[in-house]
Amino acid sequence: MSLKHLKLKHLLLPALLVCTGLGSAQTKPAGKLEMYFIDVEGGHASLYVGPTGESMLIDTGSPGERDVQRILDVAAAAGVKQIDHMLLTHYHSDHIGGLQELAKRIPIKHFIDHGESVEPKEQIPGFKAAYEEMYAKIPRTVVKPGDKINFAGVNVVVVTSVGKVIRTPIAGAPGAGKPNPECAGFVPRDESRVDPDNPQSVGIVMSIGKFRHVNLGDFTWNAEKELMCPNNPIGTVDLYLTSHHGIDQSGSPALVHALAPRVAVMHNSTRKGGAVQTMNTLYTSPGLENIWQLHWAYAAGTELNSPGLFIANPEDPATLAAVLTTPAGQGRGAGGRGAGHNTGPAFYIKASASADGSFTVTNTRNNFSKTYAARK
Repeated sequence: MSLKHLKLKHLLLPALLVCTGLGSAQTKPAGKLEMYFIDVEGGHASLYVGPTGESMLIDTGSPGERDVQRILDVAAAAGVKQIDHMLLTHYHSDHIGGLQELAKRIPIKHFIDHGESVEPKEQIPGFKAAYEEMYAKIPRTVVKPGDKINFAGVNVVVVTSVGKVIRTPIAGAPGAGKPNPECAGFVPRDESRVDPDNPQSVGIVMSIGKFRHVNLGDFTWNAEKELMCPNNPIGTVDLYLTSHHGIDQSGSPALVHALAPRVAVMHNSTRKGGAVQTMNTLYTSPGLENIWQLHWAYAAGTELNSPGLFIANPEDPATLAAVLTTPAGQGRGAGGRGAGHNTGPAFYIKASASADGSFTVTNTRNNFSKTYAARK
């Protein structure tokens, strides 16, 4: 089957379908895991609210008011008044940039990270000292692969951290421990220019009943082989947050095809993510039904972007037309691509999962939702 037909198969427009943790005063209907993938313009911030109302925020986007306010707006919409668990995947500015300001504006009860950065130069000067001051007053946990994070009503297993990977298959996970046929064709990449803290990322598998989700931060292509070969310790998942924002330094077939997600959510921006390699890998992944994107991606072009219903922040028509009709390098913005939006409304993607394995994904720009029945 050609890539064109595979893409068509995945992009057919669906029918509109209208361990004890830290205490929290937040409340919500029981039985659901709510996931909010926040638009921080190609950085990362994902908010999770468990069935008891306990919250976990993974990463805080880039420095400045914009991303902090977007996180706070989503937290308010979710009914979150405190961050029970603040997990930092690694110490790059697009992941930890908002932490210092966020901590002034919402209570944080627990920090989770991989330990010290392996990079001698901080991307945000003074962050290390500021973070040390924070966790001198607030509990901090340094995690390693195989650890479980106490998040009430939700099972959270650490699968990557500090450059190491889980070796024992996750108990009860479908497909965990089976040989990974994609390993035979794995082609390593030159990662000499990859920032060293990326493969140190804390990566987690989160589940509620039969529903399973994976978030690996900026874990990189070569490190994915260490995690997934020769056997797959994670098994299959329902929702995959694209590794490394959907750029092609991550997201190998050895990872994605073995995980066999039904849905991928891409936390990209117009200029970051949506790489052709990444999109092709997703479209050829067994069982993939849809890709939901935070932004229309210039790298993917008209051929590989998802339909507009699945894109939270599409490019405005005038800018898109200019980019598509202007030769590369002539007024097309940074990297030959459009400037994208940096201020104003920012729509997010929400997913709501039930213990029976069913889940619903919603584009908050247009309120388009699709419900995915539990796997049989």
